[in-house]
Amino acid sequence: MTTPHATIPESTNGTADQPDTGSAAPKAPTQAPATAAPEAPPVVQITPKPQPKRRKGRKPKRSLFVKAEAFVSRLSTRNTFWHRVCSLIWLPYAFHSGIKMKRLDGQTFQAVLPFRRFNRNWYNAMAGAALLGNSEIAGGSYVFGFCGSDYTVVCKHLEYKFLRPCLGPAVYRIKPRDDIEEQVRSGTEFNAVLEMNIFQAITKPGAKERRVGRCTATFHITPKTQQRSKGRLK
Repeated sequence: MTTPHATIPESTNGTADQPDTGSAAPKAPTQAPATAAPEAPPVVQITPKPQPKRRKGRKPKRSLFVKAEAFVSRLSTRNTFWHRVCSLIWLPYAFHSGIKMKRLDGQTFQAVLPFRRFNRNWYNAMAGAALLGNSEIAGGSYVFGFCGSDYTVVCKHLEYKFLRPCLGPAVYRIKPRDDIEEQVRSGTEFNAVLEMNIFQAITKPGAKERRVGRCTATFHITPKTQQRSKGRLK
């Protein structure tokens, strides 16, 4: 009795057919379509307005107030009359005391304080306050004569030594320690130290001159242009 057997056909390539186990290559992931970047706003260039060129050596235009102030300052140092008129308005103490200024030479300055009732005390001598207060006025007028209207003059320190009573007109003789004209030419702020000797004026022939006091004053001088740049002046 024979057993029937089945024959397995051979594959053409000599290997048996194997089932598909998913050996196919995986598909590449799909990318989202790229979105366009937002456009930057246009850049607007602003060209600065050209400044008018200033001529070299030309000073800036001054206001009417500055011109008037400079004119009055020059007028106050022109002569005794205008000095007293300006003192009546801006320096009434100097007007009532009657102090008068006089320049002896290029470096020596003299001021005379009259022996009037306004300057005397109760025992008929020159009051100490009058001698002290007019020392500042005499020294400031001396410095202002060198600086002129383009500077401000302020007293920083005043030292007065009383030597003896003054029974007549007082004469202030002023000399600076340093050359003020050279310091003014520098164009910067500086201090000026003055030495003053106060004498009793000779009222009788043959009388001797008597020194009644000695004073040292320090003044601070500042250009007005510097003061305006800092907003201290108009």
